[in-house]
Amino acid sequence: MTADPMLVLSGPPFGHLPLLDRLAPAREAGFSAISLMPGDIWSLEAAGMSAVEIGQRIADHGLAVMEMDCTACWLPSQRTAGDDVPMAALLRSLTPDRVIEAAARIGSPSVTAVEMMGVTTSLDEAAEAFANLCDLAAEHGLKVHIEFLPFGGIPDLASAWAIVQAAGRINGGLTMDSWHFFRSGSSFELLEQIPGSRIHTIQINDAPTKAEPDLLQETMSARLIPGQGSFDLPRFIRTLDRTGTEAPISVEIFSASTRSAPVAEAIKSWAPAAHGIIRKAREIQ
Repeated sequence: MTADPMLVLSGPPFGHLPLLDRLAPAREAGFSAISLMPGDIWSLEAAGMSAVEIGQRIADHGLAVMEMDCTACWLPSQRTAGDDVPMAALLRSLTPDRVIEAAARIGSPSVTAVEMMGVTTSLDEAAEAFANLCDLAAEHGLKVHIEFLPFGGIPDLASAWAIVQAAGRINGGLTMDSWHFFRSGSSFELLEQIPGSRIHTIQINDAPTKAEPDLLQETMSARLIPGQGSFDLPRFIRTLDRTGTEAPISVEIFSASTRSAPVAEAIKSWAPAAHGIIRKAREIQ
């Protein structure tokens, strides 16, 4: 029998809570690591806590840091996006230099790159920007992974993988989030062709069969616990396994209950549900 894998608690669904308040509940719920947002670090540093102290508090709870999520202003066109874009000011503040430096200070091994402003760009321009981002991260020994979003300018696996390939950086890769994969209609056939070494992080969650008209609204408020929706998560896990990836697996669930319930209550079933899906995929009895 293969042991259950380490699970990561994704930070962004809990951006409304101080980082230090999430640590004990994460460990008690069965998570071994966490992902962070840049603001988690910046707010504590502004209050006088050093990155070393923050890292020690995380380690004291038996948790590792696996990911910094995210840089959202790494494409040239993102810097000039209008204020009518949702969260525009926040997204423009998540510049590569600030985010990568925060990730390096806290000891995160990787940084997520997203396109949430709805801007589109040519493959050449996106590849150049991603190569620059990867080079900056490489100075600190970090990986970078594009998380494609069906409502953004990099909407699916094919477009994200094309950028990674064109950039040609060994530390550049992909985030594989099950919600984005299924809601974008991305291809299992393409996923199976991607080298596992280029899949840097995995996020699992579930959703109802019928998508909501507003995908941004759905992804931020209506995700489900693995196994409670319609996604073929066992196939998703098995396909990823066949790529040979050793990427950490996070549970990331944005929902109304995540925001309204105490964090310990909100996440208490997440790790058991995720382990159950992974065992089913790997036929562990």
